[in-house]
Amino acid sequence: MRYAQGGGLTAERRAFREQVRLEAAARFEAGEKTASIARDLRVSERSVERWRRSWREGGTAALRSAGPASVPN
Repeated sequence: MRYAQGGGLTAERRAFREQVRLEAAARFEAGEKTASIARDLRVSERSVERWRRSWREGGTAALRSAGPASVPN
């Protein structure tokens, strides 16, 4: 299967996924548990654990999208 722009996600999909991560960050600040966040956001607990680790190390900015992946040569 081929993706738009030669690979990866569309800009809209990247923005949506970034919003999910930022919602998780707000819930980390509120002290919510990983399982609850994962269930409500419909993602794996492992993803939430990864995001929480990134959030601890770099704050909310660490969860922002890095932009589109580069196209392989």
